[in-house]
Amino acid sequence: MSDSNTTDFTNPSTFILLGIPGLEAAHIWISIPFCAMYAIALFGNFTILFIVKREPSLHEPMFYFLSMLAITDLLISTSTLPKMLSIFWFNSREISFSACLTQMYFVHSFSAMESGILVAMALDRYVAICHPLRHSTILTNSVVAKIGLAVVLRSGILTLPYPFLARQWPYCRTNIIPHSYCRHIAVVNLACADIRISSYYGLFNLFSVNGMDVVFIAVSYTLILRAIFHLPTKDDRLKTFETCTSHLCAILALYIPDFFSSLTQRFGHNVSRHFLVLIANVYLLVPPVLHPIIYGVRTKQIQVRLLQLSFNKET
Repeated sequence: MSDSNTTDFTNPSTFILLGIPGLEAAHIWISIPFCAMYAIALFGNFTILFIVKREPSLHEPMFYFLSMLAITDLLISTSTLPKMLSIFWFNSREISFSACLTQMYFVHSFSAMESGILVAMALDRYVAICHPLRHSTILTNSVVAKIGLAVVLRSGILTLPYPFLARQWPYCRTNIIPHSYCRHIAVVNLACADIRISSYYGLFNLFSVNGMDVVFIAVSYTLILRAIFHLPTKDDRLKTFETCTSHLCAILALYIPDFFSSLTQRFGHNVSRHFLVLIANVYLLVPPVLHPIIYGVRTKQIQVRLLQLSFNKET
């Protein structure tokens, strides 16, 4: 490893992930909340999937989309946390060039899928509130499956340029990535070449995928709020709006860390490296932890089914 960090190479056989630069001495302590969050994410999202599968009354579009979100949360956290914990616990920092590009692809692809699923859930809320009598005829199982397929294809196709662009650059200075996983911008910043194409495509992807998704969600909720304000009583308005609160919390949990992390990685030149890496990890870890908690607390059907399962186990 001694020479590989400085000698000339066009495609390094391995990269070295530093974990959280500047906080190496605290890696063991940092791993404790990270491991706890990963365990909560696994347990919470598998519980959501189990309850939706076992309860026939939950076999409807809202919970199908919630299941898609749970699967995506499991995939995005599993694509990064095991390697991250191996760095913290065993100082296992090496990752092959191909494995790094593969991780890069999956991290950004699953992130885009999460965003697309939240748009689909906003569509479900819009149809349920603005066209309640036509909800079952508009969002049929076939339509839900097609929406899910469209989200997967969009994310997979738009993320493909990331690893292909990263592979073409020469990495002749260092193979040390000052990060805990192979984030696109962290990898291409190591290249000794003009990487503006990669940087511009990353910004294009951020605003064309997540940015447009935020616009679609905003339009949906504008129409939803207009419909809510036309309801006759205050109780009806509050009751209808409460059906959207889980989704709104999930939106905030995803987009605030996402945009903050992406923009500070590119423009936060005066921000400390360890803070940037911590924010990037929060962006990956927090939504998978919060989504099952949000929907478990705010969704009555899931609460009832979970209590039934717990009561049956006790008896």
